Amino acid sequence: MNQIELAIFVSRSVAICEEMGAVLRQAAFSPNIKDRLDFSCALFDADGRLFAQAAHVPVHLGSMAFAMSYIVGEKVWHEGDMLIFNDPYLGGTHLPDVTLVQPFFVEGELQGFVANRAHHANIGADSPGSMPISSSLEEEGLLIAPTFLYQKGKADEALFAYLNAELGANTSGDLAAQCSANTLGVQRIESLARNSGRKLFQQAVDKTNQYGLDIALKSLKVIPVGRYQFEDKLDDDGWANQDLQIVVTIQVSEDQLTVDFTGTCGQVKGNVNCPLSVTAAAVFYCFRCLLPEYTPACSGVFKPIKLLAPEACLVNAQRPAATAAGNVETSQRIVDCVFGALAKALPELIPAASQGTMNNVAMGIHQDDISWDYYETLGGGMGGGPQGAGISAVQSHMTNTLNTPIESLEMHFPIRIRRYQIRRGSGGKGRYPGGDGLIREYEFLGPAEATLITERRRHPPWGLCGGLPGQVGRNMLDGELLPGKCQLTVQAGQTLRIETPGGGAWGED
Repeated sequence: MNQIELAIFVSRSVAICEEMGAVLRQAAFSPNIKDRLDFSCALFDADGRLFAQAAHVPVHLGSMAFAMSYIVGEKVWHEGDMLIFNDPYLGGTHLPDVTLVQPFFVEGELQGFVANRAHHANIGADSPGSMPISSSLEEEGLLIAPTFLYQKGKADEALFAYLNAELGANTSGDLAAQCSANTLGVQRIESLARNSGRKLFQQAVDKTNQYGLDIALKSLKVIPVGRYQFEDKLDDDGWANQDLQIVVTIQVSEDQLTVDFTGTCGQVKGNVNCPLSVTAAAVFYCFRCLLPEYTPACSGVFKPIKLLAPEACLVNAQRPAATAAGNVETSQRIVDCVFGALAKALPELIPAASQGTMNNVAMGIHQDDISWDYYETLGGGMGGGPQGAGISAVQSHMTNTLNTPIESLEMHFPIRIRRYQIRRGSGGKGRYPGGDGLIREYEFLGPAEATLITERRRHPPWGLCGGLPGQVGRNMLDGELLPGKCQLTVQAGQTLRIETPGGGAWGED
């Protein structure tokens, strides 16, 4: 197989992932999936090694790349099987992210797997939006251990009925959309593998991973050999534990990078704990940003990276620690720490800190006569960098989702958006300023419960090379300041205002 043939194989594999995503989006019921695009699709070989993914959500795909080998090795697979799971301690991220895995075969031989992961606004938590201020995993909703949803093409009707009863018709409809996306993916990849021939197909997968490894080893040599350390803090865990320290030490040798989290605080009562799969996703993302754009998204790219984290620390939490916010908030701070350490090695390459939070907003109501769940994340400022100013009001780093269009939100839920604008002047000042955050105001048209899980409300996104930090974010209900993490009961006519952080600046003004 020459380089042109390899490039065609990589492009066709990625196109399959993109088509899976298009099917999932078009078939889904919830705005969370069809509007915000909070889902990811990928392909894996028979050993669970990633060999293709679409440019979806980094925290989804990095965690799947880290954990799929375990997942697929635990089962005996047949044609027509479909596995479902969301367990954060078995390769998941947090309970709302539900993963479906389906094998594909050529000439009766297992060749690999298609998988997709999507965020569901209702995963059975008592708190609407299924992002509670939890203190244990069981409070966060329905835990699905790796279980066959289909076996040899036959659906587990009892499991489907149970999921429908527990999660409702909309969530069941979204799960059906995920099944459709996998079915399409299997059809496409089996066609590609049959046309190539089983032997040539496996050779192409192996060469993809070897090519990714070669690019990674060559590109990462830009980092000088040495030891680089950085630390940063989470504001709190929602249960009065504040200033939660994350320490990262990057040891760079000629052919390996060791990322060590020794010194990080222990796991806490609140839900900012990270399973190791999420920590790996954040680390992988940072180093992927240093590689050329043409680098294939595959397991070979991550082979030079060694990850160390003490058991039961914040970034390697152990069951039954709560994890709902670890996936969305702690992952962002891990990125800040890794980039902060790399900035000491590559000061002319690494940008200042971006907003460092996903600004999670969950809301809804669970009553006999009315029930609805809504969840979204909000953009903020990107950090300024050596090439220019940061972008304003965008999602950054571990999330790649869109905003929910106002028209869709107001059509589906009893909410009116009163204000949606850039938060002028919130980016850090410097030679290359940080991007500004945004302001979003929700007016409730009926009673509801709301949950906020936000960060960078106490510790601002840092600047680099003399640039000033961005402004911290703020949450308010009818003008009264709220904690960064809280649950509220609201009435019709009340207004929730979210001001997201700006990014840090790079360089002195």
